[in-house]
Amino acid sequence: MSKSTSVFISRIRGLPVVDGGGDQIGKVRDVVIQVRTEGRAPRAKGLVVELFARQRIFVNMLRVHSIDAMQVAISGTINTRRFSRHDAETLVIDDLFDRRVHRGSDPDDWSVYDISMREVRNREWELSEVALAQQRNRGFRRKPHVTIVDWSEVDVLRPSSDDREHEKVLAELEDMHAADVAKELHDMDPERRARVVEALDDAKLADALEELPEDEQIEVISSLEIERAADILEEMDPDDAADLIAELEEDKAEELLSRMEPEEASDVRRLLVYAEFTAGGLMTPEPVIMAPDDRVADALARVRNEELTPALAAMVHVCRTPLETPTGRYLGSVHIQRLLREPPSTLISQLIDDDLEPLRPDAPIGLVSRHFATYNLVNAAVVDGDQRLVGAVTVDDVLDHMLPDDWRGDQMEGL
Repeated sequence: MSKSTSVFISRIRGLPVVDGGGDQIGKVRDVVIQVRTEGRAPRAKGLVVELFARQRIFVNMLRVHSIDAMQVAISGTINTRRFSRHDAETLVIDDLFDRRVHRGSDPDDWSVYDISMREVRNREWELSEVALAQQRNRGFRRKPHVTIVDWSEVDVLRPSSDDREHEKVLAELEDMHAADVAKELHDMDPERRARVVEALDDAKLADALEELPEDEQIEVISSLEIERAADILEEMDPDDAADLIAELEEDKAEELLSRMEPEEASDVRRLLVYAEFTAGGLMTPEPVIMAPDDRVADALARVRNEELTPALAAMVHVCRTPLETPTGRYLGSVHIQRLLREPPSTLISQLIDDDLEPLRPDAPIGLVSRHFATYNLVNAAVVDGDQRLVGAVTVDDVLDHMLPDDWRGDQMEGL
């Protein structure tokens, strides 16, 4: 689909939603949008999808691989928790269709007939046009006159005066780096922060939580309803979620783990068995893992995934099956720079760096930091006694644990 092509939302309502294997998981029921700062088109955050059990879930637009006349294809893992609308979210069909609007100085009455969205960057969608139906002089069974205008020409998406300041704050936070969002949350009074936390997108709040001082992380996660708190922890990197859960009361921690998706909770539980200042305590269980018969082209396609951090994308780890941690036998690792220099058809098993020794899960942070400095690494494999890859440590986590305990608090205060 061309980036300039608009998709009218009424035309995707009811379309089958299929996963990466081509199996239908449900049907599109609505599109969730969020108003942004003045002058910018509202962002399409995701789809409301109705499963066969009639439960409705949220699918982030980042998971939407393609949209055509027959189906919506998604990729990756989806959260099957029941959809619950946040404070700053609007549903296009439920909230906006048939709403009366004004169009400039035009005295005629108009209502929203349809709304389109378009992909402006890879998997980033925003509203494009509004189809307006003229209400004046409509006779019995007479079809309305429909005019298509740019979204900015009508007032249908402008917040009310009472909510304008709140909407402005949320719109500004939406476009900020996670560390800057954390700084804003840190500076807010408790009442404002509670309202903003309630309205923020789960993924955005999870990213910001990772940047807050530990005591504020605990305060925020403890203030949320248990289901929402579990959703936020699922969105966090497993190592950061494990660090946060480890600081909670045992009963609270166990309740949160029980409410998380089993696969996500399993990753966190495995990390909790390691001491905090060891390679096992620092690592993520979700590095880039490839099979020995995969080729350079396959590996480069994997590391292009925009959900990977630069540090995780910097190294590909080669293992025997199974390819999820703990894997089969660990064979070695390949730097992304090496992948970029080799022909696409080359087997990655031929490019393994034989000079790199993996870390053991019980390696103390001092040894881990020396390992990174010695080999100029940003990503290092962690392998257990059975030569299985159990995770990878990235340089940002090493730095995070080597800095003084209160470094995030100092950062919040601008020191």
